[in-house]
Amino acid sequence: MDLFSSLADSKKNLLPQDGTVHYYGIILPYQEANSYLSHLLKNIAWKNDEAVIFGKHIRTKRKVAWYGDLPFSYTYSNSTKYALPWTTELLALKALVEKITKEHFNSCLLNLYHDGTEGMAWHSDAEKDLKPNGAIASLSFGAERKFAFKHKYTKETIGLTLAHGSLLVMKDTTQSYWYHRLPPTKRIAQARVNLTFRTIV
Repeated sequence: MDLFSSLADSKKNLLPQDGTVHYYGIILPYQEANSYLSHLLKNIAWKNDEAVIFGKHIRTKRKVAWYGDLPFSYTYSNSTKYALPWTTELLALKALVEKITKEHFNSCLLNLYHDGTEGMAWHSDAEKDLKPNGAIASLSFGAERKFAFKHKYTKETIGLTLAHGSLLVMKDTTQSYWYHRLPPTKRIAQARVNLTFRTIV
């Protein structure tokens, strides 16, 4: 099932069962989104992501950064990160996302994909540090990329394209029943920055 709509319906649940996903579409004017993208590329403390999988240390081309209300520790793929203090721009984006979603977030994991060859494999964000069934708000800047969901048991898949300056929210039991991924593609040469606002408990 593919969902490619130029007019997002933020009240519609994109998942047929076992979770809730809302796509709000573009929430920032084009020039403002460009300004934020430029700031994020230049001023965020980017580092190559690291993971320990089956005892092997892996360092990805994709870069990440972690910001929050407090120096929270966040562990995934056997790698622990500590949150940096918010920047002014990140606080402004957090406030905007909270106003739109009516949710509250205390941290943000940022991802930098330099081009389409960098992506993310099937996974779910179900780390013990996260609020159970809490909302995760994904704000996208830069290259438009396809984003996909796959049910853990029925294997049903759903895809949509995340636009520059757009917002997607995953909540309720989504992480328990669905995987998601950012599939790689050789057709995209531009960078994408993704902000995932979360709640650490």
